[in-house]
Amino acid sequence: MVSKKILDNLTKSSWTRAMFEAGAKLRQEFGDANVYDFSLGNPDIEPPQVVKEALKKAINSDIPKMHGYMSNAGYPEVRAALAANLRKTVGVPLEAKHIVMECGAGGALNVVLKTLLDPDEEVIVLAPYFSEYLFYTDNHGGKPVIVNTDPETFQPDPQRIYEAITPRTKGIIINTPNNPSGVVYSRQTLEKLAEKINEREKEFGTKICVISDEPYVKIVYDGVEVPSVFSIFKNSIIVNSFSKSLSLPGERIGFIAVNPLMGDTTSLVDGLIFATRTLGFVNAPALFQRILPESLDATVDVDAYRKRRDMLYEIITEAGLECLKPEGAFYLFPKSPIDDDVAFCKAALRYNLVIVPGTGYGFKGHFRLAYCVNEKTIINSQKAFEALLAEYK
Repeated sequence: MVSKKILDNLTKSSWTRAMFEAGAKLRQEFGDANVYDFSLGNPDIEPPQVVKEALKKAINSDIPKMHGYMSNAGYPEVRAALAANLRKTVGVPLEAKHIVMECGAGGALNVVLKTLLDPDEEVIVLAPYFSEYLFYTDNHGGKPVIVNTDPETFQPDPQRIYEAITPRTKGIIINTPNNPSGVVYSRQTLEKLAEKINEREKEFGTKICVISDEPYVKIVYDGVEVPSVFSIFKNSIIVNSFSKSLSLPGERIGFIAVNPLMGDTTSLVDGLIFATRTLGFVNAPALFQRILPESLDATVDVDAYRKRRDMLYEIITEAGLECLKPEGAFYLFPKSPIDDDVAFCKAALRYNLVIVPGTGYGFKGHFRLAYCVNEKTIINSQKAFEALLAEYK
């Protein structure tokens, strides 16, 4: 009954989920306290108090048809509040008409790709990448074209991207702060990339849309700047969610913002709204749209993530691993001590360490550690890391 394509994709599916399932088996055998699971980017920090208060207020309100249908684009007042909030940082005159509320960033990305792509058009994906980008592109008839970032810094290589652009290139997905590396793409790099994109657009007579996936944009450390893509790329779309910034991954609330400098934004936004409906999302969750206007300036306790980053970074580097210290998100992406990162991650299971091979993110020879876990897990993992790495000395 299952299609050949889905069966084939199942064999390529997420290493993150595969390792999480392996961790679940270990927990059954050894107990939660004795398993050090760094596999899943599932925030464990509670939402800010303002979110909880806004939720209570919404639930107890007498707003007519509060749980009913609304415009497929979302509540007008929520779109207006979000546009006003984004104007503080994006550097362009964003309005409510440029916002479409969505079912998380995953839903938003599918809506964007459905709207932009004709069959066999190409989307450039920068490795290491969130693995679902490949499936999302394929969902809508597109062809992912993978371009590696710099192997030492994980910064995009504008020249390499320039060489990968063809007349069929319709979009480039960027993710900064990045999952899995935690790297923030520098303004200098992005401005150079904009120049290279402009060159190709003039050469081919095409338009290339930069799609910026930004769920970690508020989780940054040490005063690092996350440059606004709207101020750098004229043809650009922001996709975001509140899964990480407000610790609401299960509520599936996010949005799409269209750069007003693109020109004809009306047909693009109309297309996004149409795709939202016809892909079956219909509209973003009504209840969690209601809590956003009062919560847009809030964020989770980023300092708690910074502390965990520093703790885990110290443990793994003292144990002998090489790792670029992340500037954002809540992941470390160390080098594997052997080329076969899958074999290394399987070896880690013998020490009850659950980690994810870089192969799953299109970047072999590395592995990902998600440090959105409690501090005890990090502290108690030290001896396990030391014992594991002793095998490779």
